[in-house]
Amino acid sequence: MTGRVASINVSRGGVPKRPVPSAGVTAAGVEGDAQSDLRYHGGPDRAVCLFSLEVIERLRAEGHPIAPGTAGENLTLGGLEWAAVSPGIRLAFDGGVVLEVVSYCEPCSKIQGSFLEGRIRRIDQERRPGESRLYACVLVPGTLRAGEAVRLDNGGPSAPR
Repeated sequence: MTGRVASINVSRGGVPKRPVPSAGVTAAGVEGDAQSDLRYHGGPDRAVCLFSLEVIERLRAEGHPIAPGTAGENLTLGGLEWAAVSPGIRLAFDGGVVLEVVSYCEPCSKIQGSFLEGRIRRIDQERRPGESRLYACVLVPGTLRAGEAVRLDNGGPSAPR
């Protein structure tokens, strides 16, 4: 399954994260990005936050004031069956970057402005499977570019972290 990088999003801390045309990605995360609360965000197993363009579009159709980056994701990906993107799956990007999905993201109160009446649980994996943001670690660092292709890869054994 192949998709594309719809948006690369960064901020100096908090949300919204703003789009950039390209960014370096290392085990520490996306260059130019910072997290406000390192107890819950960032670190090697939460280096990159991922979300689906199609889920964002469904949420907008429901009336939620969400857009790429406003839910705090670093990468907004389009064209992938989002329910198939789950812990253990690898994402291989055309430019050589490889990420491995580690976990689902708990909705955070900081993103409530992206939801009608602050209903952040709308993207809770337990309540709405396949519509959550995800965290990934970086297996192969490099530079990502908006518009580049990405494919799902079941890969081999997980890299040590």
